Amino acid sequence: QVQLVESGGGLVQPGGSLGLSCAASGTIFRIKAMGWHRQAPGKERELVATISSGGNTNYVDSVKGRFTISRDNAKNTVYLQMNSLKPEDTAVYYCNLQYETIWLADMESWGKGTLVTVSS
Repeated sequence: QVQLVESGGGLVQPGGSLGLSCAASGTIFRIKAMGWHRQAPGKERELVATISSGGNTNYVDSVKGRFTISRDNAKNTVYLQMNSLKPEDTAVYYCNLQYETIWLADMESWGKGTLVTVSS
């Protein structure tokens, strides 16, 4: 069973920075992609950023130039560095993992989420 453990959420003032991390553990044959999604109060969950096994990144337009996603393949860990934070970035941030099992089945796993609050 694959588990994702997120850390790094908290309260930050507008314009500030915060970093999130997510470590995957368990039986994983191959990681295909890792990413971050977020869900603000009263809104649907949305994709924030993804990074493929080859290092290709993708961002939602609202965070381009402010957020940076990266990964450490040796540690099965993905990071999200968030700069110039805005109140509208307030949300629960969820880590997402897309991977293959040893039977080459495509699977997906989610973290429990970490709250990011941007407020003065």
